[in-house]
Amino acid sequence: MLTAIEKKWKDNRFELIKKYEKLEKRKDFIDDNLIWDLIKKNENPEPKRIREILSKARELKGLTPEEVAVLVNCKEPELVNELCETASYIKQEIYGKRIVLFAPLYVSNTCVNNCIYCGYRRSNPAIKRHTLTMDELRDEVKALTSVGHKRVLAVFGEHPNSDAFYIAQAIETIYETKEGRNEIRRVNINAAPMTVEEYRLIREVGIGTYQVFQETYHHETYKKLHPKDTLKSSFLWRLFALHRAQEAGIDDVALGVLFGLYDWRFEVLGLLFHSLDMEREFGVGPHTISFPRLKPAVNTPFSTSSPYLVSDEDFKKIIAILRCAVPYTGLILTAREAPELRKELIKVGVSQTDAGTRIAVGGYRQMQKEHIPEKQQFLIDDTRTLDEFIYELLKDSLIPSFCTACYRCGRTGEHFMGLPKSAVIKFFCTPNAVLTFKEYLLDYASKRTKELGEKIITQYINDLFQIRPALAMRVEEYLEKMEDGERDFYI
Repeated sequence: MLTAIEKKWKDNRFELIKKYEKLEKRKDFIDDNLIWDLIKKNENPEPKRIREILSKARELKGLTPEEVAVLVNCKEPELVNELCETASYIKQEIYGKRIVLFAPLYVSNTCVNNCIYCGYRRSNPAIKRHTLTMDELRDEVKALTSVGHKRVLAVFGEHPNSDAFYIAQAIETIYETKEGRNEIRRVNINAAPMTVEEYRLIREVGIGTYQVFQETYHHETYKKLHPKDTLKSSFLWRLFALHRAQEAGIDDVALGVLFGLYDWRFEVLGLLFHSLDMEREFGVGPHTISFPRLKPAVNTPFSTSSPYLVSDEDFKKIIAILRCAVPYTGLILTAREAPELRKELIKVGVSQTDAGTRIAVGGYRQMQKEHIPEKQQFLIDDTRTLDEFIYELLKDSLIPSFCTACYRCGRTGEHFMGLPKSAVIKFFCTPNAVLTFKEYLLDYASKRTKELGEKIITQYINDLFQIRPALAMRVEEYLEKMEDGERDFYI
């Protein structure tokens, strides 16, 4: 039951959304019938056709909806392996061996919506509701930065206590919270759709990437899962949320789907159509795409009973197909997945992931508690510390990255996308990964992580001297200065 204040805020917001729907001139670019026609038309693709598409994908130009419809119907194990190998090749060609690390930071779990798959839905009495005060937020940031984090994804519920003004204040607080060398250098946010004016407010305080998930692109499913008396019931308001953010000058925006709400093949094509529409209107697609799977949540039966839960095998295909379809986009894998599976999936084409994760509101100050179910939106399967996670990356010869250079140098939006599309971004990404990882090794790493990490850095520098000696010399110079106590170098 909503309080009088919550109801008034929700009703006012609802009227705003209804007015928006009447004035929005953009056309809904998700055509359910077209998507299903594409899937059914390509239900039994010939191996030759699949291999032709994979060959094209290796040219790093992306794929058409029809080509993606072929790949979502790829079932032969040998061909699936070729699909995954292609995705791995593409990720390596564009981004190299670096894996960007961040921490999700849940700032509030109060919400006026009532999505049946979500632990935070307003009708769930099992959840303890809280919105962090600025002092509590500072404590969370201190806990995160004390172990080495430099990037966060701040997550907010849709509620009057966490409106655009609160979000802006939270972003400022996160940036301002510093202790010695401990600091957050990039704040991305996951928050409910806003107006152009509200987006401008959060842009002014230095937001990194703005992320909002459509949840499902299937209209009828969206309608069933989001009750009509809630703010989230408007498909169009959410569908064009990132368009409005772009209008406000937030040029790094991020798509996502909650896989498990509807047929995954449909959702993959929905993501592609969304990416293409943004390319069409703004000349730049999504900075990242996330693909979380529906996971158990306290007192939320739908989270385990949905008929569309995605298997591990299909999940791997989803990641590989997305990497082939939108090769330039960062793909984000989350701690929802178990350690062994994450290790396998990262190799397929993942370029970003969270680590040392706690998703309870206030959870980083209680790191010893792996789960606080009554404060969490769902349960995570990977509760390893940041250092433990990094050590496992190193065993696979991957380079952990805390880089924020592009954001701070103005390489965002179109300025950024030109670099991955021409496959030269790795000559920024990997050196910057090495430099930020060196910071981690000097200031935070365990003994075993430092020993293995130094070997990885040495090997990278040796390899770089073979292809870009001038760049290698510059990185070496910065590394030496860091040994002498200086910090925060980037290309």
